[in-house]
Amino acid sequence: MRVRILGQYVPASLAVLACIEALLCFLALYVAVCIRFQVGFSGLPELLTEFGPLWPRGVAFSAIVVTCLLAFGLYNSRQRTQLSGILARLLLALLVAACATAVLFYVTPPSQHMFRGVAALAVILAIGGVLTSRLIFARVADEDIFKRRVLVYGAGYAAAALTRLRRSADRHAFALLGFVQPPGEERAVPSERVLESDGDLCALCERLGITEVVVAMDDRRRGFPIPELLDCRLAGIDVTELLTFLERETGRVHIDVLNPSWMIFSQGFRRDPLRLFSSRALDVLASLAVLVVALPAMVLTFFAIKIEDGWHAPALYRQERVGLGGRPFRVLKFRSMRQDAELNGAQWAQHADPRVTRVGAIIRKLRIDELPQVFNVLRSHMSFVGPRPERPEFVAQLAEKIPYYVQRHCVKPGITGWAQLCYPYGSSEKDALEKLQYDLYYIKNNSLLFDLAILIQTAEVVLFGKGAR
Repeated sequence: MRVRILGQYVPASLAVLACIEALLCFLALYVAVCIRFQVGFSGLPELLTEFGPLWPRGVAFSAIVVTCLLAFGLYNSRQRTQLSGILARLLLALLVAACATAVLFYVTPPSQHMFRGVAALAVILAIGGVLTSRLIFARVADEDIFKRRVLVYGAGYAAAALTRLRRSADRHAFALLGFVQPPGEERAVPSERVLESDGDLCALCERLGITEVVVAMDDRRRGFPIPELLDCRLAGIDVTELLTFLERETGRVHIDVLNPSWMIFSQGFRRDPLRLFSSRALDVLASLAVLVVALPAMVLTFFAIKIEDGWHAPALYRQERVGLGGRPFRVLKFRSMRQDAELNGAQWAQHADPRVTRVGAIIRKLRIDELPQVFNVLRSHMSFVGPRPERPEFVAQLAEKIPYYVQRHCVKPGITGWAQLCYPYGSSEKDALEKLQYDLYYIKNNSLLFDLAILIQTAEVVLFGKGAR
């Protein structure tokens, strides 16, 4: 089962874990106060009359810790890091949370101030609490408790899309019990997975304990089972259309079963004035913040490129990309390749690309080469969050071969995006197809909160070099 949080669907098990850890961090602050001032919980009311209410500080502390855990990929169902890597991320996240807590408590007004000893104890207790919760949750929590029991009405080409889900993260939140083959539909799923309904779909669902029926017929014009599905719905069983189910479970829009009517009638694709204003406000604020924080790194990069390639060599690189509405603009980046890198025309980036300079390899790994794009954002050519802009030469090729490719240009391109979080660096038509499905999911579900969630999770990409090339 998945729940929707900040514009994205996350497994219910991870949502429960996040709530448990937020509560533990909240309580850690109360316990730290008791230890620091050597009072029991019964003595807290008297102590709080002198220091003011503690709950706002507890909420702030737990929010900081959970946000840092999110930024380090510790609530990511697609996380494939081994146990040692998880522990390293956990400790780094809590270290950053400790620093952020120290900054917060020193900039807050005296009425909300927290003593250093209390803050230090709270962080130590939070570390213990989060580590313990992770270990216990991994051993005790039964994933099947959180899984939806799914039956698919359909056994043809469309239904076969569910059998092609290979990633464990895509199948993490549901258990597929089988398929029901509609009359006259050609079977494209394994025959051993086809179940007989005997004309009573609702009875079959009750017998198997089904919680959701996914409608995946190849042709709904022939024998659509309205009475049977209505009985299921009135019996409390969710009935979901295939594309909507796949979107929820995989975080992308599956082009192989996509039809225009689904895009026309489904919710989402917000471009109202309030959404445009919130997007622009976030772009300006985030760009100015990045400029303030990253200016020293940008200056060092500028001089490093000059030192390696000579003072007459350009440190910045301008390249034409396709933006909002298909209009071209010139993106600004730090130059990471040789000046003659495209002497023979536009080329896809390669793994261990020989055209990359020594300084270029470093700044690509750390994503520093992307920093000048904040000026594109300030000039409104780009947003901070959105599909990555592609070159006109590649857009022309991809638009001919990939359906719905031009639809990604209905929003501004971004420095980071949902596809960059969910899919590694792409350098082929197949990769472009995969990333387009994530881009369409972002375009459909874009919101201010979703943008903020992507920005927070981008920290994992930068810190751990995911997808860098």
